This record gives sequence, structure tokens and C-alpha cells, in this order.
Amino acid sequence: MLSEPIIYVDESEIRDGKLEALKTGMIELVEFVKANEPQLIAYNVYFSKDRTRMTVLHVHSELASLEFHLKVVGQMLPRFAEFVRLLAIDIYGKPTDELVEQLKGKAKMLGSGVVRVHDLHAGLARFPKSVS
Repeated sequence: MLSEPIIYVDESEIRDGKLEALKTGMIELVEFVKANEPQLIAYNVYFSKDRTRMTVLHVHSELASLEFHLKVVGQMLPRFAEFVRLLAIDIYGKPTDELVEQLKGKAKMLGSGVVRVHDLHAGLARFPKSVS
């Protein structure tokens, strides 16, 4: 059985006066992810037009990729609590109960956000085959 892709989206409120420090921190985090997580399909950071909200989007080809991501960046996350208040984490796909609990812990650490899981009803995803 093939694993279905997992899409992760979180939205945070940017704390007053913390935008520039957050931008620097997110560039560093993206560079770290780029160097340490070659299996990740996408890891993108977006800011709202008024610069009061940040959205982070990851695309994983399978559940193991998101689980690995949380292990790799887990120790880096607490420093972002001074920059943002996490509002919500949305997961599109089938996470394990253990993963949902980990995400709830992240949401609590970085804010008071909720974790919402969205089951796939219909669709398709085309990912290039990885080269070994």
C-alpha cells in the first residue's frame, strides 16, 4: 500500500515588534530544513499583506517525512515562541494519533492553537519518483 501525501499548514499571529527577528529566524530555519531534509517536497513561509500573520506550508510525500521533520526541527521551535502566537495547525492526510499529540504539544508551546485533521475525500497527487 502506498502512503498518501501529507500537507501541513500552520497559521500564526506575529507578535508586535517581532517581524524582522521572525523573518531572520525563518530564513535560518528554511536553510536548516533545506540542508537536512532532502525528502521534503516543499517548505514555504508566507506573510500576510499587512505583516500580522505568518503561514508555514509543508508538503510531504508520506507520513514518515512529517514525523522526521518534527524530530529534526523540534529543538529549534521553542525560540519562535517570542515571535509568534500559533493559531492553528491543519493537517491534510492521515496522521497517526501520536503525531497529532506531538502537534498539539507544538501548538501549546507556541500559542493556544488548535490542531485540525482533514481526511482526503477525492483527488490525486503527482510527485516525481526520487532518484536513488
